[in-house]
Amino acid sequence: MPITAALEAAAEVGLDLVEVAPMAEPPVCKIMDFGKFRFQEQKKKAEARKNAKAVEIKEIKVRPNIDDHDYDVKMRAIHRFFEEGDKVKVTLRFRGRELAHTHLGMELLERIRGELDGIAKVEQEPRFEGRQVVMVMAPRNA
Repeated sequence: MPITAALEAAAEVGLDLVEVAPMAEPPVCKIMDFGKFRFQEQKKKAEARKNAKAVEIKEIKVRPNIDDHDYDVKMRAIHRFFEEGDKVKVTLRFRGRELAHTHLGMELLERIRGELDGIAKVEQEPRFEGRQVVMVMAPRNA
């Protein structure tokens, strides 16, 4: 239908000619109330925003000489965080003379990275921040 005919038809009924799909070939238009159309679009956007989950950064704190059971508990928590779609910040804190053996801490972070390689990617490589090493990981599906 030519644009002029469509505009005349819309004017006859007292409504507006609204372009619904501008990328289609030919562009798709509807005869409707433009104010109502804008209101519906706002409602759709608000609903989408409400249902969207904000990604949080969860923190897991570990020490270089962590026990096996404690390590397993932390790993279960990390798995749960990734399933919920959150990022995980692994903080490795050194106390006292542990700072002389930073290689043990790096080995621990490499062990964590290796175990989570299938479900998570390293977003921020391990780096020193004072007496601690920080590494941020994000789930692979996100």
